[in-house]
Amino acid sequence: MKPCIIIPVYNHEHAIVEVIANLKPHGIPCLLVNDGSSATCTAVLEELAKQQADWLTLINRAENGGKGAAVIDGFNEAIRRGYTHALQIDADGQHNTADIPRFLEASRQHPNAMILGKPVFDDSVPKSRLYGRQVTTVWIAINTLSFAIADGMCGFRLYPLPAVQQLISSHQIGQRMDFDIDSVVRLYWQGVEAINLTTAVNYPLDGVSHFKLWRDNVMISATHARLFFGMLIRSPRLLLRHWR
Repeated sequence: MKPCIIIPVYNHEHAIVEVIANLKPHGIPCLLVNDGSSATCTAVLEELAKQQADWLTLINRAENGGKGAAVIDGFNEAIRRGYTHALQIDADGQHNTADIPRFLEASRQHPNAMILGKPVFDDSVPKSRLYGRQVTTVWIAINTLSFAIADGMCGFRLYPLPAVQQLISSHQIGQRMDFDIDSVVRLYWQGVEAINLTTAVNYPLDGVSHFKLWRDNVMISATHARLFFGMLIRSPRLLLRHWR
């Protein structure tokens, strides 16, 4: 097992410094993907990569393409470097980096599975986001014909890269906030099992969220609809999988 960390970053110059400090003790190489951030954020990322070049690599995207586009760039670089697994984590400090050893251990025991964070929220979570996640959980259950995925929106997850390489080479995955949902459902369709681990989530360390309530909810709804028709085509195979 040769893991790395992938962090998509878009204008989180205040939180990312603390996130990197919390990640360093784990001793895992990290790919920072600068998704067309401001000059201020880019300067912070470049300084971090310069100071900690022994374990940090900065990938610069010329324009903002969205979370999914940034993570996919990270996947491609991780695969090129020969990593076997990639731990995705958000740049705003909402995820509990102390849980990384648990995710790695689960992956060692189940190397072909995706290890998915199941959030335990505190009072900082916006109610609109919480209710939206509950609706998404229902749709994911429908689109996988299972309850295997406890939360399809948590950005704290560990992917087996051979399965990811197969997926991104054969399908166009959502490029923005629909990425987490689209990728996890399609990996499940592909035969990748899901291991769900509870993890504390706080919103957010720097007070910056790029989730646009109406735009992103419309985009996510369209993704659910597209996946629903994909599920119908795959339903015999999915039902046979559960029966087995």
